[in-house]
Amino acid sequence: MVAVQAILPIFLLVILGYVIGRRRWLSGEAATGLASLTFKLFMPVLLFTGIAKAELAQGLSPNLLIGYFLPVLLVFIVVNLLVHLRRGKASPLGLTAAYSNNVLIGIPLVATVLGTDSLVYLFAVLVFHSLLLFSLHSLYAAFGSGEKMQPLALLKNLANPVIIGLLLGALVNLSGLAMPEPLWKLASWLSAAALPCALMVLGMSLARYSLHLSRGVLGLTLVKLAVFPVAVYLLAAWLGLNDTARAVLVLMAACPTGVNVLAFVRTPEDSRTVSSTVCLSTLLAAASLPLWMMVL
Repeated sequence: MVAVQAILPIFLLVILGYVIGRRRWLSGEAATGLASLTFKLFMPVLLFTGIAKAELAQGLSPNLLIGYFLPVLLVFIVVNLLVHLRRGKASPLGLTAAYSNNVLIGIPLVATVLGTDSLVYLFAVLVFHSLLLFSLHSLYAAFGSGEKMQPLALLKNLANPVIIGLLLGALVNLSGLAMPEPLWKLASWLSAAALPCALMVLGMSLARYSLHLSRGVLGLTLVKLAVFPVAVYLLAAWLGLNDTARAVLVLMAACPTGVNVLAFVRTPEDSRTVSSTVCLSTLLAAASLPLWMMVL
């Protein structure tokens, strides 16, 4: 019951965003503006303030990164291999099974359930998350389907506002600089807007997609919400990570598929499968995440 109560506000905000999107209470231009403001200002400031005051030594453990990214690579490779053997060409389905919505769902979830101090573990993973997976998929697509490799697109993953916020926060943390109190106050106000806006933006984005159930969608959702987090749970325990670090990694792995995967879709069939997996995994995560919280 405690787990449900902890996660309920998160999904209620997603539902509110979905209703806003379906009812079109915001115009398309206004919704795009809110999403842009959230990802270019509110979320980077939240990440900046979080890591600027965090104990960085806790998040720099190689075992922490191994505990999350080794299962990521296994899921990515196995799913892509199985799909490639059947289709004979590259697809974004491996990325769909391995890429978690760690910004829109992960940050609010970890902050709410485990406290803001535990975000240092999540931040350590976020630094490499999109860059590693998007780079791997781009390489796979280039060799598997003959697409042209775009190095500039990969470099943009490092220049996105989320990464910049993390790096600036780490710089302030390591330098020992003391920011003026008025600036910290401003940052705290902007940070307070980040999580509710991000969750509503997620709901509004889901309102644009339709749910088409298929064996592929069900299989990808099962891998994303069950197989992937089980692998992280077992490996993190074997590596001897502390309880908080292991809980953060498992909750990140158990988050639904991130909507950014849709940027790599190239065919109508894949668009239908990926968008349906994003929708279904987000819906089912409302039930599976409390279960993982109870296990942890």
